[in-house]
Amino acid sequence: MKYYVIAGEASGDLHGANLIKAIKRKDSIAEFRCWGGDLMKEQGCCVVKHYKDLAFMGFVEVLFNLKTILSNFKFCKKDIVFYKPDVVILIDYPGFNLKMASFVKQLNIPVYYYISPQIWAWKQGRVKKIKRIVDKMFVILPFEKDFYKKFNFDVEFVGHPLLDAMNDDCYKSEMIPFRNENNISDKKIIAILPGSRKQEILKMLPIMLSVVEHFPDYEFVIAGVSFLPKEMYENIILNKPVKIVYGKTYPLLYNSYAAIVTSGTATLETALFGVPEIVCYKGSNISFMLAKKLVKVNYISLVNLIANKEIVKELIQNDFNKERLIAELTKILENENREQMKSSFMELKKMLGSGSASDKTANIITNSLMFGK
Repeated sequence: MKYYVIAGEASGDLHGANLIKAIKRKDSIAEFRCWGGDLMKEQGCCVVKHYKDLAFMGFVEVLFNLKTILSNFKFCKKDIVFYKPDVVILIDYPGFNLKMASFVKQLNIPVYYYISPQIWAWKQGRVKKIKRIVDKMFVILPFEKDFYKKFNFDVEFVGHPLLDAMNDDCYKSEMIPFRNENNISDKKIIAILPGSRKQEILKMLPIMLSVVEHFPDYEFVIAGVSFLPKEMYENIILNKPVKIVYGKTYPLLYNSYAAIVTSGTATLETALFGVPEIVCYKGSNISFMLAKKLVKVNYISLVNLIANKEIVKELIQNDFNKERLIAELTKILENENREQMKSSFMELKKMLGSGSASDKTANIITNSLMFGK
């Protein structure tokens, strides 16, 4: 079978790579052409577009990059027609992937969507469109199956693929020697996860680093992404006493005592490692005002959304400042607050399924394509 996979972010590259690995175990002659990143490439995929060239954050940023986005749509359509896949697998990235799903459906190629767009947060009316253009939807959050059921759309809950990724032996082997290999002291580590997009790092990291001098007994370590220029990080860090590691987020979290995290998948990753965290987000004022009018959920972090209550503190827009960050970080470094948060993380993990999301999804996809089941 020929599979065309589209992911537009770092998390999609990770989960796509694990799904591809699982599909290859079921379909020994599988061929893949992908939009993704280095992890998909390691699985033998032909990566025609890297996600580093696709990630635009916020309403305003999308408008400024509209010409590039439209060009990507045009290229993707031509590439799918050229490749003639047996199936197109879309991974999250809804702004792009839902439009591509409409096009692919017209070609009579099956459309499978792995990791549902967060339409329960805004634009819930898109469910009607999804029912028309998506043949199978795989959801990873426990409340999503019930959400779709309200619209008479039966979807597959496969559990969260982060559980698979965290159990990967290639990550486990890096956990223990992390400090020595990266010349990190014996101080307790506070991880800084500023995101994977250039725009968000430039906006988030300077504020995150503003608290470093107030916690001299801790070692601050930044999780950098390897595909962005190191000079960008160095120009922000300047002479601050912090370390930076590239492409080693999981070993960093495994060894961390607390974390400051940009809202996104990393908030859930941090929680699953049992690391007390503060979730932060700051966008352009216009993007923020538009989001406030459109978004229909009470929280921005996956941790709080899944639990349906505040487990981690969210510092959003004007609340994300040096003073608030110092106050909230002080709280999660104290034992009582830490233990309560870590206990909530354990309950959260139970809600996400038993693992093997990649295998479950691969089974359904290959059985459906090969046997019509």
